[in-house]
Amino acid sequence: MVAQVDFRYIKTRPSKLVSRLASYALFEGRPLTTRGQWINPFLFAHFALEKKLPQLKKVQTPISILGTGRSGTTILGVVLSMHREVGFLNEPKAMWHAIFPEEDVIGSYSRGAAHYRLAAADANDEVKKNAHKLFGAYLATVFSPRLVDKYPELIFRVPFVREIFPDAKFIFLVRNGWDTCHSIDAWSSRLGESNNSEVHDWWGRDKRKWNLLLDEIVPEYNDLALHAEDMRKWLNQTDMAAVEWIVTMREGMKLIKEYPKDVLRVDYEDLCCHPRKILTDIVSFANFEFDQTYLNFGAHTLSAAKSVKPFELHEFIKEPFIQTMKELGYR
Repeated sequence: MVAQVDFRYIKTRPSKLVSRLASYALFEGRPLTTRGQWINPFLFAHFALEKKLPQLKKVQTPISILGTGRSGTTILGVVLSMHREVGFLNEPKAMWHAIFPEEDVIGSYSRGAAHYRLAAADANDEVKKNAHKLFGAYLATVFSPRLVDKYPELIFRVPFVREIFPDAKFIFLVRNGWDTCHSIDAWSSRLGESNNSEVHDWWGRDKRKWNLLLDEIVPEYNDLALHAEDMRKWLNQTDMAAVEWIVTMREGMKLIKEYPKDVLRVDYEDLCCHPRKILTDIVSFANFEFDQTYLNFGAHTLSAAKSVKPFELHEFIKEPFIQTMKELGYR
């Protein structure tokens, strides 16, 4: 579906179609594994112009959706986009690359240096100014007072985002690890491709994302760091996905302890089984106005996917995986 909209979306709140199409066409960019990358040079020219202009709209209490990809972050973002206050950006990596060029872990826009983890010190005055201008231009374009930015990898950049937007809030989306890893494997099998002798898949340009994960994040955990060099040779998608899921979930649990008022944990399973309650909790957390249309849309859109059975994992990560599942409350 273009811009993640379907007939129900259009029928529920027709004005939101314009917002989503503008987001998709003018701001989000096209990553490495999708078509239409010809549009990216035009987007970056657009961003360069916006950075030279005065800020068009103030960015107040932006919301970021964090977690592991394939854990329901997109569908949650689409449901939130139905709220009358919200402008929703689905992984606006092109915008973030225009703001901070060394953040592209996939290699969609650059072959230069990239960093998985970004700290508050990385957000200098120029970065802050450009972020406020670009996201302000977006909100002005879609006539929305509040921003929801779904970009799962931002979970490793929360201090960076908070330095730019001190009032930012974060939704940490949790999903059963077996289901998440299975979905990543299916995604990479479906959309991965060879392009001019390079492999482009879930792990970026020739495993760029995977290698950066091993370089910057895995060494923080002793039970994984011992095997980091062996992991570089891995090709099994579910094993690789399990490593990403483990470190992402551990990061999210740390963030909840560090910023208890600004990080809300949302379990994907609860979201699907009790959508009205969880979506109401999100409204309260984000300080949005009550919106019955948004709640109704969420209740009719969200449904639980069938869970997969546990599968075999590499011996190096079995125990860390199971332990992380237990810490999150999964059996």
